[in-house]
Amino acid sequence: MIRIQDFRSVVPGRIPLLIGLALLAGCRPTPPCTRCDTLVIAAVGEPSSLLPPAVFETVGRDISDQLFERLAELEPGRSPSDTAAYRPRLAVRWERVDSLTWRFHLRPGARWSDGQPLTASDVAFSFGAFADSVLDSPARPVLAGHVTASAADSATVLVRFDRSYAEQLYDATWHVRVIPEHIWREIPAAQWPADTAQAHLVGSGPYRLARWERGQSLELVAAGSAPAPGIAHVIWRFSADPEAALDLVLAHEADLLETLTTPERAARVAADSALAVLVYPSAVYGYVGYNLKSGPLGVPAIRRALNMAVDRTAIATQLFGPGSKAPPGPISQLLWLWDDSVRVLPVDSAAAAAALDAAGWHPGSDGVRRLARKRLAFDLLVPGTSAVRRRAAEILQERWRAIGAAVTVTAVDFPVFQERLARGRFDSYVATYLDEPSPRGLADQWTTAGIGALNFGHYSNPAFDRAFATAAAESDPARARTEWRAAFDTLNADAPALFLFAPVNRAAATRRLGPVTLNAYSWLSDLPSWHLTGGGR
Repeated sequence: MIRIQDFRSVVPGRIPLLIGLALLAGCRPTPPCTRCDTLVIAAVGEPSSLLPPAVFETVGRDISDQLFERLAELEPGRSPSDTAAYRPRLAVRWERVDSLTWRFHLRPGARWSDGQPLTASDVAFSFGAFADSVLDSPARPVLAGHVTASAADSATVLVRFDRSYAEQLYDATWHVRVIPEHIWREIPAAQWPADTAQAHLVGSGPYRLARWERGQSLELVAAGSAPAPGIAHVIWRFSADPEAALDLVLAHEADLLETLTTPERAARVAADSALAVLVYPSAVYGYVGYNLKSGPLGVPAIRRALNMAVDRTAIATQLFGPGSKAPPGPISQLLWLWDDSVRVLPVDSAAAAAALDAAGWHPGSDGVRRLARKRLAFDLLVPGTSAVRRRAAEILQERWRAIGAAVTVTAVDFPVFQERLARGRFDSYVATYLDEPSPRGLADQWTTAGIGALNFGHYSNPAFDRAFATAAAESDPARARTEWRAAFDTLNADAPALFLFAPVNRAAATRRLGPVTLNAYSWLSDLPSWHLTGGGR
């Protein structure tokens, strides 16, 4: 499930980043390594749970994915409907049985970290847990009543669907991490989110939980599986905010930080010869949503004029640095269907002003346009917790003032921000959206069916709805890309939003870290293959 998020460490183009930090370090002598087998990660926030169906925070997902496994994993930047784009995890192979069923064969000898055998019954139990209404996991709307799993034998799982569609393999593998039935079946589901007993956090992944000191840190150690992870110990140190997390890295008390969020923070890291800045595309896009039921923003000509007055590329670069882009639609740089041929409105302030003149909105003595007694004025809502979105709002305020729109900026606490969006108590707002590999989730934001979900602006266009449905149903990636382009052409012409930025992430990392891959959908997914080189602290 995709959610509107506070922009912090969001989990990034089409190919994961591969960087050899050891090569960046050059050949200078290094001191003896004092903790060559330990990687320390600075994290913003602390998870409330590590049990997969109860995990909602990004950092919780990062840690949990080292303990628990999916059946298979989609390669970054590939289409979810491409059945050749998946690599083995807990399942070593799979095949389609019929139009409604897939068969998965589990890894021979698979065991839980407590020594118990892992069986197909565990997988079936896990699918049931993620679909459980009591736990209400983010995946429940996708799975409940639509996808079920059963054990054909101890090492074979059958996953069945209620209909035939292009992304069955994605729904069978992306959402569910397998948990041990022998531990959780006797514990009422309502108690699971609050159950943090270390003995219950038993997984089949490359690491096991060794220690969790609440409010401070958490340590994973290699679980003894083959092949063994290249780094035996991984420690997360929890910080209250991005600045505190960065301080840990700059003080050389942590080796890795997922995202630096601003060019200024990246510059501070780059100035330290023991650290490197890793640049990789983000799975996030940012946008301004318009309330189509609120005053002048309900008029397409006004929205189009506002959008033409904004140089989105300049703003994206100003906020996030080189490599950030203006998205061609509601997509991040990582999403496989990014297409620069999508039609977008031109950047043309003169044309924007002319369009407003043509619509009858003329500047008054104070420079603000009026139609009869109505002023071209509206509010732009932002969460006060996001410095990036506040800055974006201030830039837009100036751009729109130049064409005669009076814009106020209102910053509120994030829970208030979410509440006001849900109730429609806004004129416009600045939000970020975290992609998943499947664009089907965009239905909640931009189709008529999403009104009452994440379509806060009440955008509704039957032509777009039809184009969206056609694109989502197409199984061939090349044809699907064409259909998605047509859908976004329709959306952009209506201008229900200003798709403002598709940033890049900049991670901070010690130069002791050897070649790594960073995948923004799950930036630590390849951590077991990483290594630390000589030198250290």
